[in-house]
Amino acid sequence: MRRENDVRTKTRHCLFYLIIYRETIGGIKMGLIENEFVKFMEKFDEHPFEMIIDGNKHMIGEGEPTFSIKVNKVPSVVDMLTSTSITLGEAYMNGDIEIEGDLYKALNMFLGQMSKFSTDQNKLKKLIFTSLSKKNQQKEVSSHYDIGNDFYSLWLDETMSYSCGYFKNEDDTLYQAQVNKVHHLLDKMHLKEGMTILDIGCGWGFLLIEAAKKYKVKGLGITLSHEQKAKFEERIKAEGLEDYLEVELMDYRDLPKTKRTFDSIVSVGMLEHVGRGNYAEYLQCAKSVLVPGGIFVLHFISSLKEYPGDAWIKKYIFPGGVIPSLREIISDASDLRLYTIDVESLRRHYNKTLLCWNKNFQAHRDEVVKMFDERFARMWELYLCSCAATFWNGVIDLHQIIFTNDVNNDLPMTRWY
Repeated sequence: MRRENDVRTKTRHCLFYLIIYRETIGGIKMGLIENEFVKFMEKFDEHPFEMIIDGNKHMIGEGEPTFSIKVNKVPSVVDMLTSTSITLGEAYMNGDIEIEGDLYKALNMFLGQMSKFSTDQNKLKKLIFTSLSKKNQQKEVSSHYDIGNDFYSLWLDETMSYSCGYFKNEDDTLYQAQVNKVHHLLDKMHLKEGMTILDIGCGWGFLLIEAAKKYKVKGLGITLSHEQKAKFEERIKAEGLEDYLEVELMDYRDLPKTKRTFDSIVSVGMLEHVGRGNYAEYLQCAKSVLVPGGIFVLHFISSLKEYPGDAWIKKYIFPGGVIPSLREIISDASDLRLYTIDVESLRRHYNKTLLCWNKNFQAHRDEVVKMFDERFARMWELYLCSCAATFWNGVIDLHQIIFTNDVNNDLPMTRWY
């Protein structure tokens, strides 16, 4: 009996020391993971900030911290090296990291240092370099724009314009800025009554509706989104514009097959979905249905150089999305004798547009959570705020280019808009 008690006592002691050992080793391991993460983050030191991990405060950079990050679960440095963007993005979506203070202001400080992000393009090859086929791009576009018109109507303005506004005055509302943008584009198209126009990637159709009402032009809008097409058809009927406007589900590559021609073409926020390998074909397809001397106004998000795109954005927001550089588009257009006659940057206008969208989104955040879940809401606010920050920091830009199909000597010699 005594021997049995001794055995039990020794067993309890062994279990006790084993638990202590495991907790000690676990603590050391967690400490190493924490230290590795802090060391990785130390390179983002242009603007001082504070990280709080398990009650431990770590200062990054010198000076008073501009924002604080509470780390509830330390991200893997291995994952950070594979994709800093995906790892930090998913950590925010999952609540593993929280920003104490204004999310946009924190991202504005942090994302100006995106050149220090790590991306292993070999490991992420399938994500970064996706198929440019019609079938795959239809799927990619649908995954974003067919989330639901009810969702988009919560935070877009009444025009349902999902692109950069044009703030002519400091106190312009989002609605006024979107109306301004549409009429700015229409003015650039140099429209006259009776003309025919094409909108490639027409969205919910506000631009064509305004064109038909103001200039009495006839227009075709093409989109790959079933939700957008349905809403546009509803608006055409509500406005009584059935004799002026039509909308079709069509890939831009099918335009030449229609054998139709248009006096002017506009494309807003479509080029980002085309893919670097298809830019020349996209421009060629537009040219094929544009009358000689006709105007083509191209409105698109751009970058200074030819980057493959952000991995987190590709995974969660715009699958297959690529931001073209201004120079490659102008170069491809020149090869096709599309003459560049004007270029305008609206970078800061898009920053302000995104901040307006985020303000609207936050006002309806509870509804979004009910529609989807908390993770989706965190994903979407991160998307809106991070894009606003990258526009502010010049990581990306917004350009409008006016092309003419070959030489046009009939346009005014100075800007007419």
